[in-house]
Amino acid sequence: MSATEPRAVLIEELGRIAPDVDVASIDESADLREEFDIDSMDFLNLVTALAKRFAIPVPEADYPRLASFTEAVAYLGEKMAAG
Repeated sequence: MSATEPRAVLIEELGRIAPDVDVASIDESADLREEFDIDSMDFLNLVTALAKRFAIPVPEADYPRLASFTEAVAYLGEKMAAG
């Protein structure tokens, strides 16, 4: 898996959850829930989709580490490197 894959997969999964948002124009340091206007259930669906795509566990205690686009990409990269 390449270093750019977490970013591409996150963009793809966010596009499924919030199809009307232009992912290319988001503030990558902003809170994902606010930036994409997604609720808690959508966020949970995003985390679940990412966990499945990367075949990694994402414990609830780690959810805050997925708060922004930048943080989520870094977290996924760490988990991939550790796995």
